[in-house]
Amino acid sequence: MTGTARIRLLALVGAALSAACGGARGVRGPAAAALTPAAPDSTTLSLSPSPRGADSVGALVARAEQDSAADQQLLDSLHRPHPRVDSLEGRPPATSPIKGEEVEREAERLFGAEGRAVIGAAPSPEPTFDIDVTSFATNRRVLEYLEFFQVDSRDRFEVWLARLGRYQGMIRERLRAKRLPEDLLYLCLIESGFSNTAVSRAKAVGMWQFMASTARLYGLTVDPWVDERRDPFRATEAAANYLADLRERLGSVYLAAAAYNAGVGRIERGIDRLPGEPDSVDDHTFFQLSDRRYLRRETRDYVPKLIAASLIAKQPGRYGFEVEPLSPLAFDEITVPDATGLDVVARLADTSVAALLDLNPQYVRGVTPPGRSVVVRVPRGRGTLVAERFDSLPVTERITFVDHYVSRGQTLSDIAKRYRVSVTMIEGANPRIRAHALRVGQRLIIPMSGRVVPASAWSVPPEPRYRRVSSTGVSAGNHRVRSGETATDIARRYGVSLTALLNYNGLTMGSVLRPGDVLKIPQKQ
Repeated sequence: MTGTARIRLLALVGAALSAACGGARGVRGPAAAALTPAAPDSTTLSLSPSPRGADSVGALVARAEQDSAADQQLLDSLHRPHPRVDSLEGRPPATSPIKGEEVEREAERLFGAEGRAVIGAAPSPEPTFDIDVTSFATNRRVLEYLEFFQVDSRDRFEVWLARLGRYQGMIRERLRAKRLPEDLLYLCLIESGFSNTAVSRAKAVGMWQFMASTARLYGLTVDPWVDERRDPFRATEAAANYLADLRERLGSVYLAAAAYNAGVGRIERGIDRLPGEPDSVDDHTFFQLSDRRYLRRETRDYVPKLIAASLIAKQPGRYGFEVEPLSPLAFDEITVPDATGLDVVARLADTSVAALLDLNPQYVRGVTPPGRSVVVRVPRGRGTLVAERFDSLPVTERITFVDHYVSRGQTLSDIAKRYRVSVTMIEGANPRIRAHALRVGQRLIIPMSGRVVPASAWSVPPEPRYRRVSSTGVSAGNHRVRSGETATDIARRYGVSLTALLNYNGLTMGSVLRPGDVLKIPQKQ
């Protein structure tokens, strides 16, 4: 048996024995330090009424931030190499599938008759895939990520698998409508962990991790009030359209996935460097690009991560995961004509604020936008009731809070005076506030129940801050912008991706380059 096959076998044996022993989890070697307790999942819906007022909104905001931070810690680690003591580096890949009798023999050798009984008694049925998993399941990096998900990131990955149950049917339906493989839904596992509030270091947002420019290109609204990158339904529609465009352009599902991560230009330039006919591309082409290191490390690992996540998601029990899937979202829709707090709508629907925030994550401030008619989702069966109650709701009761974004030099007393509330009320509405350590741009919940909120009371969220492009200090790693040059031209000239160039200089697709500005050129990867 090859070394790779043995490691894969041990993973299966360990998973089965873990399940047989009531879910006890063993940790091998240095991986123990990487395990962290699972934080509560803020996406769990509850239909029981919650306390009214801004304090419950503030608590939910704090909890969501904590949960998102736990997600982001693991998501960030997915973009870094994972060298391990028992790494598979240099070992030959398995040339044939592991046979059932080999699993039984190895289990009996390691664990006695009990091990044979556990492994041999109830073989799990082989899942089916509509992406090519079989051809690449024994790829070295696929096996390494299988191990990473099972050991280093087990607790958080289990939370992600539970979220899968909420969105799986909806995403499969939309991918099917675009004639895309339905198993591309597992991209969300490695992009965001099915989190609608995920925000990457590059400022990509939501379940499908759209940058603002791409989101707007595919019809999503992104403004200070509404960010449809966080709306799982609208974002999935946009992602399906984007992936369909990428597959049509590149001719391969895995190349489309790679382009989703790195940009289509980088993938096409890599294909042009390959020997042979440039039009004869398929899923194996991705691995050719990866083997030749024509892609940056994150992109080389992107498809292996997708395959590893797919293998586990299709048969979590086989890999030792005990998952209780969340129920799919079910809702009615109502039209709200003006600024209204989601906590108010929750009260009208006799449900929790958490339920309304989960159904409507696109309303980033917990309030529908002023002067704009929008659709709000409410729990299934409550739509007519909420609409009737809303019609008789006084205007003074539509808003119970506003959100305030701290500006430089502001104190809690200054903010309390501005809104004519007490410091104690603000502190009660923001459970984790530190009065003497306010951060510029920090969001505070301000109670406003029973009063009409004037437009001037709405604080404007701070724009993302980017480093200014230097105009001096040219060196070997810099480029001075010439008249008529674009960021795309410069990226192509130096053989780097547009995304990498923009991120390296703290720019966005909307940034304006002026002649004489100096851009730093990132290293090729």
